[in-house]
Amino acid sequence: MPDPTNRRPLASRSTGWANMLSRRLAATSVTPNQISIIGIAAAALSGLLFWASGGADGVARVVLLIAAALFCQMRLLCNLLDGMVAIEAGRAAPDGAFWNEMPDRIEDALILLGVGLGVGASGLGWAAVSFAFLTAYIRAFGVSLGQLADFRGPMAKPHRMALITGAAVLTLFEPLWSGEGEVFRVALWIVILGAALTSARRAWRLLQSLRHPAPPPKTNP
Repeated sequence: MPDPTNRRPLASRSTGWANMLSRRLAATSVTPNQISIIGIAAAALSGLLFWASGGADGVARVVLLIAAALFCQMRLLCNLLDGMVAIEAGRAAPDGAFWNEMPDRIEDALILLGVGLGVGASGLGWAAVSFAFLTAYIRAFGVSLGQLADFRGPMAKPHRMALITGAAVLTLFEPLWSGEGEVFRVALWIVILGAALTSARRAWRLLQSLRHPAPPPKTNP
């Protein structure tokens, strides 16, 4: 699991419900890495449901979109709880760092590509996946160079999933104006452009940090 000093700042981490869930999970035999794997399964279901919703009509389409949005949020919940069980409950594993990062990339790909396939725009889906990966790469690269993890947006992981979830809800009403996937196409473009801007901001911050490193902390003699 991530270094406690290099974790994504999340307000939800300090909420009562999140702490209650993490305590209950910590009291079971479920490991943080297993929670991460459940997150991958949730993302896979979300992506498949988004894909399937593109060929559905009526009530079936509504059910598929709502379920896809819920599994999208379940992915984020797993991303929250795996770290809390590992760090707050002291159950981090030696390979936890792998399971903290790799599932996120798989989950981004499954969900964003599923949305793209659902509206017949696989190219947009792949582009969104690529720029999402780039934001994570720059953050991880900065950490490898000894810098603090940069989680700034405007299209970091929580922002991407919030946008896709909101687009799923709005898409429910597309039949009212005879829409055919425009909401999801716009959402994917926002992910692409927003993630490109996020990557540029993170890259610039990394360059500035490398060119002008912060002075070491003063120590009392």
